[in-house]
Amino acid sequence: MSLLFPAPHRVGLLRAALIVLVAVALAAVLALLVAVRPQAGAEGGKHAAVYYQTQYDGDRYLSPLGLTEHGAPVTEVIVGAVHLNSPTEVHLNDEPPDDPKFDPMWADLAALQGEGVQVLAMVGGAAHGSFQRLDTEFETYYPLLRDLLRDRGLDGVDLNVEEEMSQQGIQRVIAALRADFGPEFLITMGPVASALSGGGNLSGFDYEQLYREAGDDIAWFNAQFYNGWGDASSTADFDAIVSRGVIPAERISVTVLTNQANGASGYVDVAGLRSTFAALRAAHPEFGGVTGWEYFNARPAAGEDPWQWVVDVAGSWI
Repeated sequence: MSLLFPAPHRVGLLRAALIVLVAVALAAVLALLVAVRPQAGAEGGKHAAVYYQTQYDGDRYLSPLGLTEHGAPVTEVIVGAVHLNSPTEVHLNDEPPDDPKFDPMWADLAALQGEGVQVLAMVGGAAHGSFQRLDTEFETYYPLLRDLLRDRGLDGVDLNVEEEMSQQGIQRVIAALRADFGPEFLITMGPVASALSGGGNLSGFDYEQLYREAGDDIAWFNAQFYNGWGDASSTADFDAIVSRGVIPAERISVTVLTNQANGASGYVDVAGLRSTFAALRAAHPEFGGVTGWEYFNARPAAGEDPWQWVVDVAGSWI
C-alpha cells in the first residue's frame, strides 16, 4: 500500500473511512433507540386524565375547555363512547360522530390538543357489542374504528372491554392499531381493577397474559376502582395488583368516580382521594396517576367547576 499511496493520501482515506463508520454506527444506535423507546405516556410522568362522555346537558353543550382555560393539570381527555353498531355505522354515544351537534366538541378537543393535552377515544364501555364484533368480524369492523381515529386526528384510543372477548381477538386489535398508527399513538385500556390482580373480570380475557404478550403496546391501564371492583379509599387494591409482579405501578392509573351519581358505589371525595394518593406516592412513587369518571359533573372540594376537581386531586403531584 505504501507504494501505491503516499502517506498523506493514506491518512485522508483513513479519515474518510472513519467518518463513514461513525455515521453508520450513529444511525444504527438511533434506529435502536427509536425501536425500543417506551410508549408515549407509559413512563416518566403521571397522568391526570378525565373521561368526557357527557357532552350535553339536555340541549346545553358542556365544553371541556375550562380545563386549559383555568390551568388544570390535565394530561389526557378521553372522549366517549364509540360504538361499532353495524358494518357501515359508527356512533359516538347515540349519534354519528359527524353529526352537527358534535361540531363544537371536535373544535374544542382540537383546541385542547393545541394546548398540549392528548385526546383519546374510548371504545365500548357499558354498551355491549363493539368488541364482540371486533372479535368475530374484525375485517368488517376494525376499519370503521381505524378511520374514525385517523379522520379526527386523535392521539390514542382507550379500549374499555366490558363484554366477552377472546385473548386472540384483543391482541389482534392492539397489534393492528400499533401497525396503523405507529409508536407514538397511545393505546390504553379500562379494565376493572380486580381484573389486574387475578380477581373479577368483565372482559373475558386474561389481562396478565395480555400484558406479558403485548404490554409494550399498552401505554397504561385506566383501572376502575369503584362499583365493587376496586376501592380507592386506600392503597390496598393497588398494592394487590403490583404485588403480583406482572403489571408495574407506572402502568396503572387509578380511575375513580368524580361524583357519587356516576356509579353504583365506591365514590371517594376529594379529601379521601388526597389521602390515598399521598399514600401511593409514598409506597409507589412511580404510580401512573388518576383518571376521573367523568368530567362534566366532577365535584371539587369547594365550588362547582368540574375543572377544579383535577386541580384538587392531582395538583400537588402533576
